Amino acid sequence: MSVRLTSAQDYASLLDRYDTWMFDCDGVLWHGDRLIDGVVEVLGMLRRKNKKILFVTNNATKSRKSYKGKFDQLGVEAHVDEIYGSAYAAAVYLSTVIKLPKEKKVYVIGQAGLEEELHEEGIAFLGGTDPADCTLAPFSLSDFTLDPDVAAVVCGLDTQINYTKLSKAFQYLTRNPECLFIATNEDSTYPSADGLLPGAGSISAPLRFALGKDPVCTGKPSRTMLDCINAKVHYNPERTIMVGDRLNTDILFGQGGGLATLLVLTGITSESDITGPNASPIVPDYVTNSLADICAVTE
Repeated sequence: MSVRLTSAQDYASLLDRYDTWMFDCDGVLWHGDRLIDGVVEVLGMLRRKNKKILFVTNNATKSRKSYKGKFDQLGVEAHVDEIYGSAYAAAVYLSTVIKLPKEKKVYVIGQAGLEEELHEEGIAFLGGTDPADCTLAPFSLSDFTLDPDVAAVVCGLDTQINYTKLSKAFQYLTRNPECLFIATNEDSTYPSADGLLPGAGSISAPLRFALGKDPVCTGKPSRTMLDCINAKVHYNPERTIMVGDRLNTDILFGQGGGLATLLVLTGITSESDITGPNASPIVPDYVTNSLADICAVTE
């Protein structure tokens, strides 16, 4: 059963118990380009208390460097080496885990942030933001030539998704049985400033249905994301807490890594999802309305 945090004493106890704080971003720190109230104050307090801060996001539209730019724009202190995104995890998975040969390529369904992370890891790619693939013209197999060097399809959130991209990805995955199918994350939705929109999981769903198989997922709650963090950061899981707004990604991710979990109700998950007869079987350790509630602690 979750502990509902309500008093200054509750939050003070939480701060004493955990040294490393991992945060989801969308729905926890901001909605789209609008910062959630109290975020700057809470993160500032954690830094003053010498807590280790990490930002762990399934958003694959931005690279870590461009994500740093978003933090700067919103007035939130963050450093590139504190940011771990699903696009970065996908690139590291290809370069380090499966050690994709240098002569091989990746077909991308996704945006510039995913391409940037692949480039940083020395991985050649095609598709993605290529104007030739961002077209509404009908797709014809007679005009398509399979690139024999494509060894993986990586699918992230793509706001210019179209039939051409899906068709090319499908061809690579069906005509080469050894071609890997990788999804940066499987979020069904994501919270924008003005409401929910389809997430990266909704973009890969047509391929999953057409292929009859699931991709390897490199974002939360996958262990691949945690392996990526473990390779770069030293922390004690028993003194680490994952803060998120989504049960089946953030909270499940924390639980899979042996971390404590704190659910905030400023994003995807609502009160009705965690209480009553239809409550989710995924139960966070702690629940609070908003990250700003931690400001109840007086330094």
